[in-house]
Amino acid sequence: MVSKMQANRPFLPTMPGNKPPGEAFPILFKPNSSMKQIFLFSSLFLMTIAACTYTQKVKDGAFAYDRKQYAVATNLLQKEYKKEKSRVEKGKKAFLLAESYRMLNKPADASTWYKIAYDNGYGVDALREYSYTLKSMGQYDEAMKSFKELGIEIGSPYEYRREISACQIAQGWANEKSKAYSVQPAEFNSQYADYAPTLYKDRQLVFTSDRSLSTGDETYNWTGNEFSDLFMADIQTQSVQPFSSQINTAFNEGTAAFNKDFTEMIFTRCYGDKKEDYFCKLMVSKRTGEEWAVPAMLNFVQEGINYGHPALSADGKTLYFSCNSPEGWGGYDIWTSERTADGWGEPKLMGRSVNTIGNEKFPYLDADTLYFSSDFHTGMGGLDIFKTYKSSNGAWAPVQNLKPPINSGYDDFGLMIDYQGKKSADVLQVGYFTSNRPDGTGNDDIYRFEKRILPPEPEPVAVEYKMILEGYVLQKIYAEPDNPDTRLLGRKPLEGSRVKVSVGKDIKEYTVGDDGFFTFELKENMDYKFLASHEGYLNGETVFSTKGIGKDPSNPVQTFEVEIVLDKIYLNKEITLENIYYDYDKWDIRADAQPTLNKLARDLTLNPGIRIQLASHTDCRGNDRYNEELSQKRAQSAVDYLMANGVSGDRMIAKGFGESQLKVNCLCSRCTEEEHQENRRTTFTIIEQQ
Repeated sequence: MVSKMQANRPFLPTMPGNKPPGEAFPILFKPNSSMKQIFLFSSLFLMTIAACTYTQKVKDGAFAYDRKQYAVATNLLQKEYKKEKSRVEKGKKAFLLAESYRMLNKPADASTWYKIAYDNGYGVDALREYSYTLKSMGQYDEAMKSFKELGIEIGSPYEYRREISACQIAQGWANEKSKAYSVQPAEFNSQYADYAPTLYKDRQLVFTSDRSLSTGDETYNWTGNEFSDLFMADIQTQSVQPFSSQINTAFNEGTAAFNKDFTEMIFTRCYGDKKEDYFCKLMVSKRTGEEWAVPAMLNFVQEGINYGHPALSADGKTLYFSCNSPEGWGGYDIWTSERTADGWGEPKLMGRSVNTIGNEKFPYLDADTLYFSSDFHTGMGGLDIFKTYKSSNGAWAPVQNLKPPINSGYDDFGLMIDYQGKKSADVLQVGYFTSNRPDGTGNDDIYRFEKRILPPEPEPVAVEYKMILEGYVLQKIYAEPDNPDTRLLGRKPLEGSRVKVSVGKDIKEYTVGDDGFFTFELKENMDYKFLASHEGYLNGETVFSTKGIGKDPSNPVQTFEVEIVLDKIYLNKEITLENIYYDYDKWDIRADAQPTLNKLARDLTLNPGIRIQLASHTDCRGNDRYNEELSQKRAQSAVDYLMANGVSGDRMIAKGFGESQLKVNCLCSRCTEEEHQENRRTTFTIIEQQ
């Protein structure tokens, strides 16, 4: 189940200050506050689906946290922490408390409890999250020290070099005094989360909120507030009222976009059947008179993907939105779709000028300028607002950070322009954006800004444009160095790796030094393929394209980065494949398992000299014979899927182990559901290397 705010805010699903239910990192690995265990080879696709349990009754703090009931978890965990005698257990409770506060968008409380967890021996996870939280609060000196300590502790200063550099840049921006922008919170903000404003007819703003007037009687235990709805604020009187009852339901709704005459709206609703996971979908509704029609889902929406943050071009022909499709660059990306006679055309992924391996959200079009938010482009911390513009050749220029006071160390997103709001001749723009900075009224707040006209800058001199590619070949650092099934701590350079770069028919080769680094100048409108290799490691690949990357006189030299992470070959060691799930008593490959198996198929193609055993394990429930037969069918289904994707059957063995090799050897009648799930796993083992 996704947060009602996924319809809404930064896909938290878009819930304020929380992480999305699904994350994809196809090319580079981004270690951040939502870092997950990587499962396989040089790049990863990891998708976790939050279960539909936000209102389920709880037993204790850990159970509440696991069921996404963070508002409930904080109360229980604090009581449990005070009663706990063991330092180790105190560390565990403190970490869950910190994570709960992070999900509740309370970084100051999260920071305190991450520090307590680390001081009680919880380890590098607590220190990592503490470092990111310091950065998100604008405490850059403390964050840099913490990131340096973290790099030393995991044995790889490389891992957090980017974050340290970002802190230095953000600190410089924070010390600048901007004369162009002035900001102030809107009067209609509440103590609850108010965010993602958009203009509506009769000088009104439509925004998303979980304030007490929201539809439905149940409390959303993720936040402790109501489920989110759309509301209208009158710009003149600052009065607020709920939007149409045809749009607002007991589910989470939010982030609306309207056409120019306000007769069509596209918005996000997160819903599903009671027995299935909830995903956020883009919906459309038409207005006749003052009534909105029953919304319908857009035709291109796919199951198992979260969609949100719609924005329409001025002519209504192009739709921009954010989603976490596994076909994207990573995390949430911005996509476009063109209107057709039958609805909307097949979505297209925006290029690398805009999208990164992080999360790009909340697009907004102002003529040829695109505003959006990102947590990976160099920023102040959390989500920052960026802009780019489309040049005469159709390419998007390098993105620009709007800097303070629009951006802060906190989450800043959902910017829009209101040209009718101009009050004086020296004001160029008036608009609104959202931030959870601490000087607001509640959780997320809506801010009004004015951009004033500054004296003209000197004419730029003729510049030489360049695009530089910086690449790194890395290996993974595990909690137990010889066990790839243990927790991933980070990455470090892999000295002596060879990199083959292909662009068209041209091939260049590099051998990296102890820093794992290679670099060269990129050409315009070209597709690049990278194949990295090292003895004792599986080959890895990635791609990069300069197509659609525009030029900007203020930034003539652009630098891009790719990372290729190689996996060490562990002969005869079983490695768990994440996100391979089966329906009860079934063995067919579900759609949510396909990205993992597609990645495995690609890695087997890149490494033709290895043979693997693909195994399936059940939990302890059911009789031995039944479990053995079921697990054998499941393992064979995975092998059959790989064969259908071009992998020779001679290179794979399917083996069902039933319940004979339990990972968690608990008393079956007393095993928790989490322990049963850990035992129900699909694995692969490299059994031969040529």
